[in-house]
Amino acid sequence: MIRMMVADMLEELGHSVAAEAGEIGEAVKLAQSTEFDLAILDVNVNGKVITPVAELINARNRPFIFATGYGSSGLPPEYRDRPALQKPFQLETLAQVISSAMRGAPV
Repeated sequence: MIRMMVADMLEELGHSVAAEAGEIGEAVKLAQSTEFDLAILDVNVNGKVITPVAELINARNRPFIFATGYGSSGLPPEYRDRPALQKPFQLETLAQVISSAMRGAPV
C-alpha cells in the first residue's frame, strides 16, 4: 500500500515509475536489468535489509534514496551518507530529496 502511495506521489511530481518490487529477490533482478534515473529503496522489505539492492544500484552509478521509519541510524552503515526520507513523508519533502539526490547534493 505504501508502495502504491509513493508511486502516486512520484507521478504527481511528473516522474514515471520504471519498476516496483515487493521483495528483495525481485528488487535484485530489477536493479540489474531496469533502466532508471533514480531509485527509492525502503530499508526493510518484509524483514530483510535492502543492502544487496543498494550495492547493485551503487555499482551502476545510479542515485538512490532510502525511505525508512528508523531514522538515519536504521540505514545500512556503509550508506549513511545517502539521502533518506523519514516515513511518513510529504510530497514536498519527496520532491526536495529527489532534486538533491539527482544533483548529487547531500540532503
